[in-house]
Amino acid sequence: MIQVHHLNNSRSQRVLWLLEELGLDYEVIRYERDRATMRAPAALQKIHPLGKSPVITDTNLQGGSRVIAESGAIIEYLVETYGQGRLVPPPGSEERLRYTYWLHYAEGSAMPLLLLKLIFSRMPKGAPALVRPIVRGIAAKAQAMLVDPQLDTHMTFWADTLRAQGGWFAGADFTAADIQMSFPLEAAAARIELKPQHQPIRNFLELIHARPAYRRALEKGGPYELLR
Repeated sequence: MIQVHHLNNSRSQRVLWLLEELGLDYEVIRYERDRATMRAPAALQKIHPLGKSPVITDTNLQGGSRVIAESGAIIEYLVETYGQGRLVPPPGSEERLRYTYWLHYAEGSAMPLLLLKLIFSRMPKGAPALVRPIVRGIAAKAQAMLVDPQLDTHMTFWADTLRAQGGWFAGADFTAADIQMSFPLEAAAARIELKPQHQPIRNFLELIHARPAYRRALEKGGPYELLR
């Protein structure tokens, strides 16, 4: 049995979606964020030393089990182990190269910027009232000078790629790379006003939200609201 250690409002929602797309049986073990700090509970450290989600355990193996963390590693493992060629382009193809790129880009390049956006936007709320205006000014300047220009460049890159590839990231067909890229695009749409040139991003989100497997994953994962 595959067990998904699922933290609410987190990247582990992508793992549920992938499992639904592959039609695999799995069990959801739920964890809730601390409402004050929004951090994962300490109980997750019993599964993996870093205590973060997503994490899966796979007990389908003879004589043992595996614990796998990091969404990209989990996606690669599930597709290679159970995909039977589904949701991945053929080896050696240009689509496969793009697939591999976007699978790693999502967490390596896109999410650090979006995390900075979240941190700077939340900084004034956690500051003492006396210095809150100063913190707000520093955070706003950091976003305007550092984060927002980079995010605009990346979002234009996403939109241009989706436009060129016909709506998906790796090529003409939907792949697991699109599942991996869904979180950055949904986070960006939640935190940043999309411009007219970003219409392919809107189209992508509409396409994935309409997929039956995506909807089933939401039903099993529970309410899904990205942190703002």
